[in-house]
Amino acid sequence: MIRNAAPVALAACLLACAIPAARAQGFAALVSPPRFELQVKPGESHREVIEITNASAQAAKYHVRTADWTLSPDGAVKFVDALMPASCRPWVALEAHDITVSPGGKYRYRFDVAPPAGAAAGECRFAVLIEGGEQKVELSGGPSFPIAARLGVIIYVQIGAAAPKLEVVGAKVATVEQQKLPVVLVKNSGNAHGRLTGFLSGTDAAGQSLEFTPSTLPILPGETRAIPLTLHIERGPRVTITYPITIRGNLEWSGGKTPFEQTFKP
Repeated sequence: MIRNAAPVALAACLLACAIPAARAQGFAALVSPPRFELQVKPGESHREVIEITNASAQAAKYHVRTADWTLSPDGAVKFVDALMPASCRPWVALEAHDITVSPGGKYRYRFDVAPPAGAAAGECRFAVLIEGGEQKVELSGGPSFPIAARLGVIIYVQIGAAAPKLEVVGAKVATVEQQKLPVVLVKNSGNAHGRLTGFLSGTDAAGQSLEFTPSTLPILPGETRAIPLTLHIERGPRVTITYPITIRGNLEWSGGKTPFEQTFKP
């Protein structure tokens, strides 16, 4: 196993974060699973395996490394090469930095996480990046430039008794993917990330009985995140909500549950 080394910056990248496949200029890789949520005790080593599939007809070489990451308000992930404060990347051991996968083949790639004895309860997060070789791309009538494709496997490590503590602290109506949806503002005062689940129901001003489910965006420790309540519709045309609407039910997360009732007005 290889401990983390300083990463090499790429001039331009095509990202595929938390998505199990990426294809670009000959890069055809799939990974499973796209995310790990681990619980590890201080002083113990934990091993996991990422299955990397080369979906191309040629052998593929991949460079593997770790990175820290941040999450924007809209849920976009940004990878960070430099060690962030409290980064747990020094605790990570990778099987190898460079691997070759045969055409149509699979590679079971191992990594270990080993929090030191005495590590405080909490959560650390990192990504394992699987990168293809740099290639030249030419724009029509313009210069060529280097581009590389990569996949990011997101990894959460809960240490000891870390847990989320979620609280709804606000509500609003916002435009999400060109539709006005109810949105709750959720604060996490715990020391691990959480995700809301549950079914909520309400009747809007037009008399429509509607069901909602909260977005599964992670709410990281110490942050307040806007979580859309998306319409739960199995079939049929797109529904337009006529406001105001009062939505009721239970919001749940790992280790927690709270009754919810809120009237939403645009």
